[in-house]
Amino acid sequence: MADIIALFIPMVLAACVVVAIRVVVDARLRRRLAETHASEELVRSMFLADQENSRQASLKWGMVLVLTGIAFGIIDIANLTYEDAASYGVIFAAVGLGMIGYHLLQRPRS
Repeated sequence: MADIIALFIPMVLAACVVVAIRVVVDARLRRRLAETHASEELVRSMFLADQENSRQASLKWGMVLVLTGIAFGIIDIANLTYEDAASYGVIFAAVGLGMIGYHLLQRPRS
């Protein structure tokens, strides 16, 4: 179990760094809009776009995290350790499948 935790810690750290950067950039953008007295229509359209992106991001990361959880289950069942290259392959494959699945769900329907 400690081996799987050793795999998971760098991923969580990277995700935390990305989220922190995103929060800072979003706050700076909103401050800049307030300073420039942007039109109400622009602010409203950006707010609606942010809400839609938030819903889509929840779907995307939900799919990725569920498949990553399944990947950790497969790693445990297969008795793989952090030293095995297959452990990383299973995790990356699961994340990739989650992203591809999200793309297939979100692409425009014709």
